[in-house]
Amino acid sequence: MEVQFSTQRPSNEQIQQTLAEFNLGQIVVQPTGDQGALLKFQGVDEATHQQILAKINKEYPAVEKSFQYIGPSVGQELRNKTQVAIALVLLAITIYIALAFRKVSRPVSSWKYGITSLIALVHDILIPVGVFAVLGHLYNVEITIPIVTALLTVLGFSVHDTIVIFDRIRENILRRGMNNFQETINGSLNQTLGRSLSTVFSTLIVLFAIYFWGGETLRYFALTLIIGISAGAYSSIFVASPLLVTWYNWDQKRQSKKGGK
Repeated sequence: MEVQFSTQRPSNEQIQQTLAEFNLGQIVVQPTGDQGALLKFQGVDEATHQQILAKINKEYPAVEKSFQYIGPSVGQELRNKTQVAIALVLLAITIYIALAFRKVSRPVSSWKYGITSLIALVHDILIPVGVFAVLGHLYNVEITIPIVTALLTVLGFSVHDTIVIFDRIRENILRRGMNNFQETINGSLNQTLGRSLSTVFSTLIVLFAIYFWGGETLRYFALTLIIGISAGAYSSIFVASPLLVTWYNWDQKRQSKKGGK
């Protein structure tokens, strides 16, 4: 609902308190112009719509400029497109990493770099989605377009950090050879740890500033990025690289069993 107030626009908190009796869930108020406001809340029927408009006019004289209702079919379409977008991004990233690391097919096949990065990315997406599932259950927080945008941004940021570590592993393998793969992984992590942490911390400083002072419309967008980027920093160091070592150890055990037979 977009309204234009006849006098000075009330604060976001005043508008939310005025409409609290209608149980509209999370009410997002976005100022427009000098005296306008865009209100976003859960769907209502026409009778409730008119009651809301009457309540606003009673407290703060205003004119309604537009009213749009996004029904379940549109919500279903958004969910389907979001799932397709995330799946395509994950697939494209996996293929890219497998091709980029084709020159280091030993001691771990290049496609395994892509699979381990995919597992880490799924980890990075599931954590913020899980947090918002809890927030939606407890506080009626909805996943909107900005949150979907933030999830896709998390994928790009996280895989960038993972690729930096994998690239250092590739450099060390090409430089030192394939002896003692675990030490190569450990040394590569130590070499890139400072870069990874400094990048994440500097990004989080900006995101926390947006979360606390960026306004209501950007709050959950920033929160998604904060959770996702933090999870991505963890997965790049403690999930993706150790998975390579685990896979390598499995391959070694399987080869030793075949040799024993």
